[in-house]
Amino acid sequence: MPPDSSFNQAATHTRSLAKAVSLIVRSDCDHATAIPGLNLHRSESSTEPMHCIYGLGIAVTLQGCQQVIVADEVLRCASGQSMMSSVDFPVIANVTEASNTQPFLGLMLSFDSATVMQVAERIQLSQRMRDADFRPITVQALDAGVLDALRRLVELLGEPALLETVAPLIKEEIVVRLLNGLHGPQLLNVIAAGSSNQHIAKTVAWLKLNFRQALRMDDLAAQAHMSPTTFRQHFRAVTGMSPLQYQKQLRLQAARQLMLSQNVDASSAGGLVGYESSSQFSREYSRLFGEPPQRDIKRIRL
Repeated sequence: MPPDSSFNQAATHTRSLAKAVSLIVRSDCDHATAIPGLNLHRSESSTEPMHCIYGLGIAVTLQGCQQVIVADEVLRCASGQSMMSSVDFPVIANVTEASNTQPFLGLMLSFDSATVMQVAERIQLSQRMRDADFRPITVQALDAGVLDALRRLVELLGEPALLETVAPLIKEEIVVRLLNGLHGPQLLNVIAAGSSNQHIAKTVAWLKLNFRQALRMDDLAAQAHMSPTTFRQHFRAVTGMSPLQYQKQLRLQAARQLMLSQNVDASSAGGLVGYESSSQFSREYSRLFGEPPQRDIKRIRL
């Protein structure tokens, strides 16, 4: 098929998927759907950069544009492009292009790592793919096949009786297509059995659940079957930061969420996420978010 034809097909499927999303999400919001892992997004204006964590999954821009800051790199994701995250990763994300007449439209679909591994083994992907240079988040144009499968998944929301049986099948099809497409090497690199990246991914998943605990580098390295020096090097290569920096971001983001959603005061929030010193909590919070806790929460609410 000529390249122009493939591009036109992808553009047509992008518009169809954008229409399907706009029919469901009619006002500015992040809409959690009845399909596990599928969230739809709409915004009629650009948004402020927000700290969040991207897990294993794909974010697709259907209209407008968004950007994500990953460590020191700024990634731009425009209409028809997708952002694949293959490991839990702290980022700063915001919508950069949106208007009343052309709102930002997008979706995010998360995956279960066990499912991805089973699919990869079943279709016997080549070892060569596992040797590609690894990056935790990549941006690629989506092909028509993935876009069409995503459209069918979104439109399935209009058939509630079929969600439980059909949605998993379409999600599996999407995984197969992604593994065989441009995102494949990055996605496969993390789930490859026995790879150093898989060990780091498991450590990251453990940290996400246990960030309140004090860290012992030797214990983390032992869990990853590496020496402490090798572990630190691989961890930084995957996440762009040290394990302690990663833990700090998890703690501070969790504290921010506690103050926003549960009206917890700053000193209590710091203690709940593992800080023993309220002054250290306030100092590190200001360094990450730009303002002390109370001022930052007040600004967000206003």
